[in-house]
Amino acid sequence: MRAAIYARVSTKDKGQTNENQLRELRDFAQRLGYSIYKEYCDQESGGSAERPQFQQLFAEAHQRRFDVVLFWALDRFSREGVTETLTHLQRLTAAGVQFKSFTEQYLDSTGLFRDAIIGFLAAIAKQERVRFSERIKTGQARSSKKPGRPALAPEVVAELRRLRSTGLSFQKIQVATGIPVATMHKYLV
Repeated sequence: MRAAIYARVSTKDKGQTNENQLRELRDFAQRLGYSIYKEYCDQESGGSAERPQFQQLFAEAHQRRFDVVLFWALDRFSREGVTETLTHLQRLTAAGVQFKSFTEQYLDSTGLFRDAIIGFLAAIAKQERVRFSERIKTGQARSSKKPGRPALAPEVVAELRRLRSTGLSFQKIQVATGIPVATMHKYLV
């Protein structure tokens, strides 16, 4: 199997390097009998997917340049949160690429329990989406404001109807009033 190695440290300015992770991951790949296709190394926060080597890893995963991604630990792969991190792992799986954590043996989509691991991760992602939705609804219930845009005042609606009755198009009315076409459709159609 061809392996891609992903290593990340958070900062450049505190003397941190990827070398410790890389040394262990190279040995790990060798013990597993994998050939190393490429090493992808970032030196920045894992709180965003906007990391050059991380993006390159996904571009080449979709081109099937390697079969498995090895990383030190899940927090070295991504620290964006549960849903985003699991989405990244699912993107690898969708591209036909497996993944394996060096320090977390249970995080391994290459073995016998591959389907169980992927199913488990999908269930966690789904539960996180449900919790997020519940937090939004709870916040909206506590708020005195109704969600969405405020309703147009009756005199504004009357002016929109008057302008429309003169034959003006929605676009021309938008230019004249600044009210979006979609909002006009809500009141005039």
